[in-house]
Amino acid sequence: MKKDEELSPELRHVAREGGTEAPFTGALVNNHEKGVYKCAICGTELFSSDTKFDSGTGWPSFTNPANLEHVVLKEDTSMGMTRTEVVCKTCGAHLGHVFDDGPAEAGGKRYCINSVCLDFQKDTAAPN
Repeated sequence: MKKDEELSPELRHVAREGGTEAPFTGALVNNHEKGVYKCAICGTELFSSDTKFDSGTGWPSFTNPANLEHVVLKEDTSMGMTRTEVVCKTCGAHLGHVFDDGPAEAGGKRYCINSVCLDFQKDTAAPN
């Protein structure tokens, strides 16, 4: 697990201060490779590429976590609205928010996650 003083200023701002990276700027927005997305701070497996989809919002979007036990959903009333915050259960990092506007055939959820909070581990057994 990374210590807070080891985090980049952007990761610290998003994960520890509840910030948001600018849309369409994250390194993983357009990643289409097979693999798993892990917490950039503690390495907990959070999302699978199998559930990633292009939401057009500018952030990596997933229909569900790899394991619901690895995230905590919390009410967030900041910015004058009520949203559901997604937090890493292991280290408490703010990851993003979940909304009810995802693909209906996949349950209707859109986990909108900041790229900076994720590390991608490519599935080396998957074809290119």
